[in-house]
Amino acid sequence: MNDLVPMTREGYARLKKEIERMENEEMPPIIERIAIAREEGDLRENAEYHGARESLALLKAKIDDLKDRASRAQIIDPSEMPQDEVRFGATVVVKRAKDKKELTYTLVGAGEEDFDAGKILCSCPLAKTFLGKKVGDVAEFKSARGVQKFEILKISYEL
Repeated sequence: MNDLVPMTREGYARLKKEIERMENEEMPPIIERIAIAREEGDLRENAEYHGARESLALLKAKIDDLKDRASRAQIIDPSEMPQDEVRFGATVVVKRAKDKKELTYTLVGAGEEDFDAGKILCSCPLAKTFLGKKVGDVAEFKSARGVQKFEILKISYEL
């Protein structure tokens, strides 16, 4: 996996902070559990030892995944994007054709997504249908449920 991961400077800082929190707050108690369990003797039948080792392995895998994302981070300043076109960091207001409902989405990077808050990963299929569009354009989103059409009403870059 050598793909760059677009993210804002704030998203990158949040990612680094999460790595630091996991390494400095979550990992030490697990390591201590392993040490205590080792003191109990026979490790072959020590459920606490094996459980702690499994917890440590899972935590290390999460940390490695976050470090991988951080190493491939491409910091993007949305304010430097073309303001008249949907790009990474854009907040886009669209009108869904089937029910005329207005929806607002912000295209964000890895670790910043929050669908309930309208923040969608810029690489997800819905976001990809908006990329490159301008106000007045119609984006067609194809899914298992059929084709949905969205008219682009407004594009802004707010941080």
